[in-house]
Amino acid sequence: MISLETITQAAQLIRHFTVKTPLVYSATLSRRFDAQIYLKLENLQKTGSFKVRGAGYKLILGRREGFISSKGVVAASAGNHAQGVALAAREAGLPAAIVMPKWASISKQEATRNYGGRVIVHGATMEESLRHAEGMVASGMTLIHPFDDPDIIAGQGTVALEIMADLPEVDTILVPVGGGGLIAGIASAAKSIRPGVRIIGVESAACPCAQVSMRTGKRVLLQAKSSIADGISVNQLGEAPFAIIQDRVDDVMTVEEGYIAAAIQMLLERKKILAEGAGAVPLAALLNKTVRPHQGEKMVLVISGGNVDTPLLGRIIQQGLLKNARIMRVRLTLSDKPGTLAQLLQKIAELEANILHIHHDRSVAHRSIDETSVELELETRNAEHIRAITAALDQAGYRIEPVAGQLST
Repeated sequence: MISLETITQAAQLIRHFTVKTPLVYSATLSRRFDAQIYLKLENLQKTGSFKVRGAGYKLILGRREGFISSKGVVAASAGNHAQGVALAAREAGLPAAIVMPKWASISKQEATRNYGGRVIVHGATMEESLRHAEGMVASGMTLIHPFDDPDIIAGQGTVALEIMADLPEVDTILVPVGGGGLIAGIASAAKSIRPGVRIIGVESAACPCAQVSMRTGKRVLLQAKSSIADGISVNQLGEAPFAIIQDRVDDVMTVEEGYIAAAIQMLLERKKILAEGAGAVPLAALLNKTVRPHQGEKMVLVISGGNVDTPLLGRIIQQGLLKNARIMRVRLTLSDKPGTLAQLLQKIAELEANILHIHHDRSVAHRSIDETSVELELETRNAEHIRAITAALDQAGYRIEPVAGQLST
């Protein structure tokens, strides 16, 4: 277990190195979920993620107590931990080597270099990258593990100290779960201060190792599938975090990819907050109703990071718009006569939908020679608007066909 005194010490040591991130009340989300919803914005932390807290504490403490080698530190990471270690090492005046897998994005590699890290691209998986980093310890460097380390956990626990100071009466904290360091630290601190607070972990359904481990009572090793929440796609909980999770975490929920995308899009549009997939999973758990707040409940969503690859962002937003019923895709069969397309577009205008894309195709198989296919992508207000459009087109006699990619409303 990590004591409150240790986490408080961590907060003191990193107070000049990290920023106290805001805890923001969301009136929009509070109305939607009939609760008092707050957002802990770790996406505004240095390097865009909470990871710098644990890395900063580990390196500052290690330099003070002499267990960090003067030859520097080494870490394995595809993104946030890499940047946190690189920045913490630079501030501590130490060299840092960061082993990143071959699939790590160019933007995250460059960000790590800009923070002073020496990037070594090695390994097809994170496990291979970590083994390579562990091999570098023989040269005298100190390994900084991303989550399976009591000092790292204590550093991450400083998030909870800030939450409890700003909202002492908090009822529930929703925390993203990957390797378990963040939720272990938050649970250790929050439960020590307010034993009745609920701590609920949220992870991607693409790799539910925390949920399975917690419910079976032993750490399981799963094969992680591809996920937009790549920051928490960890195939096994750390040993140290798991012991704390078993003792102090109330439950762990999973969320599907579509809801994660919807959460990213909603945070961006409604709150002007850019959250990465891992940071958006607490809101995704509310959207897919795996977590149902009690009326008036004070709930904090930990938005753990905001490092989204720019090329990926457009695709995520598109999927989020679909899931949030802000886009409707519809395919219709029309008589291939002059004026029929104009009549359809007039009908769409009357229904107050905005046409984003239109594809008119006369060369579709299984169509009569005098028929044509029209596929529309419409900007809509909500699910009720989509249902109204569908009903009106059906009533007007249009033959509607399902379109791949249109998510259920």
